[in-house]
Amino acid sequence: MRIVSYNVHKARGVDRRYMPERILQVINGLEADIVVLQEADKRLGQRVPAILPDLIKNETDFRPVDVSKNGISLGWHGNAVLIRPNIEVDQVTRLGLPGLEPRGAVRVDLKIGIGLSIVATHLGLRRRDRQAQLQTLYQKTVDSPNTIIAGDFNEWSPHHGLEPLEGHFKTYAPGYTFHARRPMFALDRFALSQGVEMRDAGVEQGALARRASDHLPIWSDISVD
Repeated sequence: MRIVSYNVHKARGVDRRYMPERILQVINGLEADIVVLQEADKRLGQRVPAILPDLIKNETDFRPVDVSKNGISLGWHGNAVLIRPNIEVDQVTRLGLPGLEPRGAVRVDLKIGIGLSIVATHLGLRRRDRQAQLQTLYQKTVDSPNTIIAGDFNEWSPHHGLEPLEGHFKTYAPGYTFHARRPMFALDRFALSQGVEMRDAGVEQGALARRASDHLPIWSDISVD
């Protein structure tokens, strides 16, 4: 099974053009089963989707999981989850996260094996906030047999900042993802609980991905107990 995480920058590319179709082209090329998006909604007003659900339906084989609170947004705090039609959703939980700025995560429990929880998140800009947010995510997933936390962790250091997950999750940064024009930082990551095994992982570095957003998407092939 392949999972993708992609900060889509509200579908605005490095050329400053708003082109959601371009984002979907990148996603289609990754052949994923589950796609986690960050910055999937506009931040102001009603937080309308940056990528309309009808466009996703028409241009891909994915369906958005209904995670919004207002019935308008694609995501929750910009975090959205797309899945293939054959994957069943058991439960959706919206999670508020502590910190100076408004942040959140969404937990989607899927009927895969004995159960698989996908947690989509976009962590804060300050390390102390990120660590508090990771501690919250651990506490909110301890009941799940298998969990993947995926998203923009906003952690610039390859060695520090993820301590709240140590001993509970293995954290992977498949490669440099930011800035898409010239990637130098591995901000986007997966954290896998003990029941989830990573088979392979990487960063999509094609020409289209380098234009479509300011982040490159990451992917991981996983197996679940």
